[in-house]
Amino acid sequence: MLSHLSLFSGIGGLDLAAERAGFQTVGQCEWADYPTKVLEKHWPDVPRWKDIRSLTGDSFYERTGLRTVDVVSGGFPCQPFSVAGKRRGKEDDRYLWPEMARIVKELRPTWVIGENVAGIINMELETVLFDLETEGYATRTFLIPACGVGAPHRRYRTAIVAYSESVRCGRNRKEGKQICGMRPKERKSERGSDVCNTAGAGLPNGTGRPMGRQKEPESEFERSDSNVSDTNRSPVVRRQPCSTDTEQDTGKWSYYRTGEEKHEIWEWWSTEPGVGRVAHGVPNRVDRLKCLGNAVVWQQFYPVFLAIAQIER
Repeated sequence: MLSHLSLFSGIGGLDLAAERAGFQTVGQCEWADYPTKVLEKHWPDVPRWKDIRSLTGDSFYERTGLRTVDVVSGGFPCQPFSVAGKRRGKEDDRYLWPEMARIVKELRPTWVIGENVAGIINMELETVLFDLETEGYATRTFLIPACGVGAPHRRYRTAIVAYSESVRCGRNRKEGKQICGMRPKERKSERGSDVCNTAGAGLPNGTGRPMGRQKEPESEFERSDSNVSDTNRSPVVRRQPCSTDTEQDTGKWSYYRTGEEKHEIWEWWSTEPGVGRVAHGVPNRVDRLKCLGNAVVWQQFYPVFLAIAQIER
């Protein structure tokens, strides 16, 4: 069974992708309390670390009996690179890529999969690739949108895939076989020149096209409202309170006038008119929404894990 160590696990998005591709998750690391509860529910027997700084080669061996794994994956915090934040990069105290790089150096897995937002490409991707290649890994980066795997939204994610040929040779595998494309010394220095954009080509059978200096993917926060549904439906559109003696409010039902017509509507929430089925009374709703916002669509990374599994077998 191929083994997988999950860093910055969140609610286990990458773990789901790995296990569906045939990997066994042998360790997880997550700082936040609520996502940890989710991991404990679905992976009760997997050793878990709270602080990534406490995860070392020795502690990993003590708790798992393993010296290394086939794949180390990690969605290291995206806040330093996301357009939703201040994009402080290395100046952000949530910049934890060096910790993931340290674990890769200590465990020496055959494969490394990094996950982050598209904003990392023009900020710290060069550093990430340099750190991996310094340790002898060949690298390739892919930009995968959620809509490329059937989701009804874009949600671009950067997949950083690294492969160590020296580790394979050390495990008595066939020498000299190039898996990831370019070797470290062959990688271009131009930013984004080796990033493949899989949008439009389809997954998992599509082939990415180099982005080079092409325009970056449209930000989640920079889109027009042309494709946003209009929730202001009649009779709520530009409504005005009735000014006649017949105007009334019975608590639940309200009466409004649009032009010459008077309409009766049911007021669910006065602050959200025209929006139906809004969640109310859902336990841990804020925590759940935060987890979903930070999570990855596991189908985006399933083709990556599946390709690795097929290569290893």
